[in-house]
Amino acid sequence: MVFSSAIFLFQFFPLFIVLYLITPYKFKNYTALIASLFFYFWGGPQFILLLLFSISVDYFVVNYFTTSTNLYHRKIAFYIGLAFNVLVLIYFKYSNFFVGNVNLLLENFDISLEWTNVILPIGISFFTFQKMSYLIDVYRNNYKPLEKWTDYALYIMLFPQLIAGPIVRYKDIDTQIVDRKRNLTSENMLNGMIRFSVGLAKKVLIANAMGWIANHYLADIEALNFYLSWLVMGAYTLQIYFDFSGYSDMAIGIGLILGFKFPENFNAPYTATSITEFWKKWHITLSNWMKDYLYIPLGGNRVSTSKMYMNLMFVFLISGFWHGASWNFILWGAFHGLFLILDRIFLIQLFAKIGRFTSMLITFFIVLLGWTIFRMENISDLQLLLGKMFQIPSFEVFGFHKFDREFYFVFVLGFLISFLPFFTQKPMNWLYFSTSKSSFIYRSILAFLLLVLSFSELMTTEFNPFIYFKF
Repeated sequence: MVFSSAIFLFQFFPLFIVLYLITPYKFKNYTALIASLFFYFWGGPQFILLLLFSISVDYFVVNYFTTSTNLYHRKIAFYIGLAFNVLVLIYFKYSNFFVGNVNLLLENFDISLEWTNVILPIGISFFTFQKMSYLIDVYRNNYKPLEKWTDYALYIMLFPQLIAGPIVRYKDIDTQIVDRKRNLTSENMLNGMIRFSVGLAKKVLIANAMGWIANHYLADIEALNFYLSWLVMGAYTLQIYFDFSGYSDMAIGIGLILGFKFPENFNAPYTATSITEFWKKWHITLSNWMKDYLYIPLGGNRVSTSKMYMNLMFVFLISGFWHGASWNFILWGAFHGLFLILDRIFLIQLFAKIGRFTSMLITFFIVLLGWTIFRMENISDLQLLLGKMFQIPSFEVFGFHKFDREFYFVFVLGFLISFLPFFTQKPMNWLYFSTSKSSFIYRSILAFLLLVLSFSELMTTEFNPFIYFKF
């Protein structure tokens, strides 16, 4: 069940909100938990028991190592809990990849491993990282463990962030779950609806339009020319940003409606002036997770320069592999890891000399090339597409006639929205964070118009994928 589906927008969410609001305050957690169970069951009924079992393992492991007086037993219990989560993720997400590659190696010996492909549970990458952060933070004595199983289950399963983030760490909402310190106010509910409407419009009006073009033309790479290949990859670059940031906006908006404050996940990433800055603006909750639980424990910036570079590359190889069990994702992670290293060697100093605007354009070009690697799971297709993008252009065939005016309007609009914050942050700050009472009416009108346009678009098209659902 995706946020932009008719069943969510017109049935599940309205009914849930009514039930949530009329539920007495001390029972709201149970209402939210039951709704979250139903939400996950709707999309992955075969995995609901797996999710509940893994939550129970975490809960009992944490309770054991926080009450044990034996330091050795405490450490063993912690590592068992950590290993359990890692192994579950590896089995469901990566076993097909590993067996497939082993079979490729064994082809020369006329041997193959018998294997039934494992189905990927929805959202496993996101909720596994969330569960691991809880285990680590409690083990480090950063936070007290949750006393109720239902509270921990709600923390992991709260449906706005369950499937595709943001990766909400316990420190972000601890008191909001346990002490019920939620800002369940009419102002927050209105801000939440506005944020949800903006996210839905990003997804439905921009990401879907760009995604249809990308899927259609990348299905036949041979037919692309120099101009079309860049135009199509530009469309995909817009699709992945507006798809994922739109989902995050909707998740944050629903959270506000329920009284929860989730962390921000995007901050105009295409305005970054280096790859280092890009990762401070793109998928912020994942970047922070990798930094706090991988990069810093490996030594961070406190080690030798060569070790720091190795740590950066390792972290981004893991980040790439986290996104998907395919060689192109590992290559994509290595690609970004390389540019993070180059940033530290000379690029940051170079960008400081050539100016912010030029640095932004170069960084965007690097990011777009990265998305080309990210998009093409077949390496031979990737080579073919890159060949099209870097061939000598012909001035006879532009291929622009293939697109209608609606595409160009959405294409240009997407880029304007993406780059406008480079020149002024005020529009997004006003839309997302304004506390002025006089602005509520204008923001509400805009949100209503966006909802109407989004609903109209949803009623007339069946193309409505979410890219990050498969990660």
